[in-house]
Amino acid sequence: MLPPTSFPKNEIKILLLENVHPSADELFGAEGFQIDRVNGALKEDELVERVKDVHVIGIRSKTRITARVLDEARRLLSVGAFCIGTNQVDLVHANSRGVPVFNAPFSNTRSVAEMVIAETIILSRQLFDRSREVHDGTWKKLATNCHEIRGKTLGIIGYGHIGRQVGVLAEMVGMHVLFYDIAARLPMGNNRSMPGLHDLLAVSDFVTLHVPETPQTRLMIGAAELARMKPSACLLNASRGTVVDLEALAEAIKEKRLAGAAVDVYPEEPESNSDGFSSVLRGLPNVVLTPHIGGSTEEAQEAIGREVAGALVKFVNSGATTGAVNFPQLELPQARNTHRVLNIHRNVPGVIRDITGIISDRGANIHAQMLATDPAIGYLVMDLDQSLSHEVKKAVAALETSIKTRILY
Repeated sequence: MLPPTSFPKNEIKILLLENVHPSADELFGAEGFQIDRVNGALKEDELVERVKDVHVIGIRSKTRITARVLDEARRLLSVGAFCIGTNQVDLVHANSRGVPVFNAPFSNTRSVAEMVIAETIILSRQLFDRSREVHDGTWKKLATNCHEIRGKTLGIIGYGHIGRQVGVLAEMVGMHVLFYDIAARLPMGNNRSMPGLHDLLAVSDFVTLHVPETPQTRLMIGAAELARMKPSACLLNASRGTVVDLEALAEAIKEKRLAGAAVDVYPEEPESNSDGFSSVLRGLPNVVLTPHIGGSTEEAQEAIGREVAGALVKFVNSGATTGAVNFPQLELPQARNTHRVLNIHRNVPGVIRDITGIISDRGANIHAQMLATDPAIGYLVMDLDQSLSHEVKKAVAALETSIKTRILY
């Protein structure tokens, strides 16, 4: 009788934090995994205590997966960020520990794009100012500085999944669309690429940001960039809070060098719903402030739950890392009547020679094999004879270069 594989599915433990949508439970539950839920985020000390025997952690934007958390999670196989951003996870340390991190780059695209188009109309008509005045009992009906968005130019900075969707919707309501991205991008519809950031800023009536948080994007919109924009233009940021210098933006609004702004993300955000949020933009005219809700729709959260949970299930079941943000990309169809051995190792010379030697010495047959690497690690997937797979797995795991080794059906 063959020995069992490394770990039964019904003992895989999933920890979901921050009200991850129940659609994730459906996928995990169908696999027989154990699911533990926490409604909100956990502080580092609390999380360290909860992760000691957890195999998969699911978070949103508030929980921080630090190096300490990763070191304490001895059984951790993977992390799922049920959102787009992954800056709340120490990706480099996760890589070094052999822990791939998956996110949801597609599922909230439409929700964010719709909000951007809505805010463009709101800013163009100064709707929030008029609404606030009526709530306060003031009737101020006017048309001055209020415009249709049809025929206006929308400049998109960052032409990824969300940026492209914004461009498509903007064209549907009659806007001209320009975009700037550091990478070559295929234009959608009649969207047109601009050669430089300043070129886009100078001619756009609305500028919307859709970039990740990187050293290159930090404070990429400051006083100098705002000065390039038309006094009648508006700035929208639903990307990352570190991208815009809010002090400079507030000054531009106060001095009427900019007509308005819509901001959904901030350099520092509360960890939970509460009073007491502070920003230099509060109370300024024609400024829309929202509490990081760009992707906060029922549709988006349900789709995110399915997208990330699906990626995590595939990794646990087959070792597929397609879509992981910090890991070599690999997905190998499984050969029949084999055991799959997964090995994560330090990317140094001689590793594959040593592993091949182990297989050869034991007379094992490789039915399928695939290797992918990045500068720090290598990820090897092998489908082997069932009769020898456990012996091979044990020997490979004992190599000094191995980080993590497990065996699957």
